[in-house]
Amino acid sequence: MPEEKHRAKLERLRDLSDRELADELRRQRERLFTLRRENVTRQLENTAAIPQTKKEIARILTLMTERQAAAGGG
Repeated sequence: MPEEKHRAKLERLRDLSDRELADELRRQRERLFTLRRENVTRQLENTAAIPQTKKEIARILTLMTERQAAAGGG
C-alpha cells in the first residue's frame, strides 16, 4: 500500500507543468522550514513529517533534473 501512495504522488508531480513544479518545490521548502522551527520549539507532534517532506523535495528536484536532461540542458 505505501508503494501505491508513492506512485500516486509521483504521478501527480509528473502531471504538473514546470512552473507548477517550481511552486510546489517552494511550498515544500517553506513547509520544511516551518516543521524544523516547530521541532526546535517543541511544538511539532509528528516528527516523521520532516523526513517525508525532505523526500518530497528530493522527488521534485529529481523530476526537474530529468526534464532538463530531456530538454537537452544537461
